[in-house]
Amino acid sequence: MLPKFKRKLAGKLASRLSEPRRFMQVVVGPRQTGKTTAVRQALDSIGTPSRLVRASQDIVASRDWLRREWDQARVKAKEGPFVLAIDEIQMVSQWSSTVKELWDADTDNDLELLVVITGSSSLMLQHGLRESLTGRFELLPCQQWEFAECEEAFGFTLDDFLFFGGYPGAASLKDDAFRWLDYMHDSVIAPSVLRDVIALDRITKPALMEALFSLGCAYSGQEVSYRKLMGRLDDAGNATTIAHYLNLLGDAGLLSGLQKYSEKQLKSRASSPRLTVHDTSLMTASYGEGRESLLTDPALRGHLVESAVGASLVRRATSEHFEVFWWRDGSQEVDFVLRSGNALTAIEVKSGRIKGVGGLDAFHSRFENSKSIVVGSNEAPLEDFLRGNVALF
Repeated sequence: MLPKFKRKLAGKLASRLSEPRRFMQVVVGPRQTGKTTAVRQALDSIGTPSRLVRASQDIVASRDWLRREWDQARVKAKEGPFVLAIDEIQMVSQWSSTVKELWDADTDNDLELLVVITGSSSLMLQHGLRESLTGRFELLPCQQWEFAECEEAFGFTLDDFLFFGGYPGAASLKDDAFRWLDYMHDSVIAPSVLRDVIALDRITKPALMEALFSLGCAYSGQEVSYRKLMGRLDDAGNATTIAHYLNLLGDAGLLSGLQKYSEKQLKSRASSPRLTVHDTSLMTASYGEGRESLLTDPALRGHLVESAVGASLVRRATSEHFEVFWWRDGSQEVDFVLRSGNALTAIEVKSGRIKGVGGLDAFHSRFENSKSIVVGSNEAPLEDFLRGNVALF
């Protein structure tokens, strides 16, 4: 089923590969989100000769392998435009400096060799891009799938999407709960946290990072103070360390700590974070044997629904270029605040759990030009919002 469904990413990449050579195209995002499939679909649709190669741990230290593949593509490019796609580029040691050298040489020689690179370790990939390839690439984010995509490709209902989330490889396992859970832990969570985040030199407390991720997923949809987080973690370090680790998990497309909206930037950064998974399946998997209660317990379902809305907003913020916050003033609270330039939108989620009322009115009275959205209302049904059919600004 998956190869027949084409995400917008595949069409966007195909369009860019049909242009004259200007930039490398970099497809980056969390593991198991369909990057390789999207690249294959794009290559199949453009008609330009191409070759897709995959780096692996067997060649982790070999820049010679990368040079050989590039040289073979150069031979083809001398006959006309040619596309070289390199999958899992971060497996190649010092890949960014090697790619810079090869790309610049092709530019100097006016060689029409177009290049696509992908990487599952978004943090490692972004570090290499910033380090050596500034001005030579365009990023194409590949994130977890949205509700409309899962609905069309896999026939997901709303509850299916809330519970199983948007990792396409796991979709076929939804009728075998234990197999689905094993897949999530073994193929998504463990490699994402252990290889893509903890492998970074900046992680001095790997056990703390693992515990923070697990706890953060369980508390998704809730405001949790750094003091409370430190109290629940055995090796807590300090608030600065936890905030830094949350930022890394957010950059990896896993878990974010949204900051409270404030006109004063420093005050915003010092606030307690509202934890938000980037896909609800990460929250579901963190509950283990008690995960069924996420759909049946009203309070837990409320947090699950709010997490689904938050995850959708965080993913959309990357491609639509807006920021996501939350807001509270005394007893008045707003689930999400979006900022795009001078435009503000306050979003309240009717999720079934008991919450205070009047937050949207309080926010609007303070920020008069803001827009309000109530997700779950007749004007913005939850399904329509998750399908992307509700205008945000």
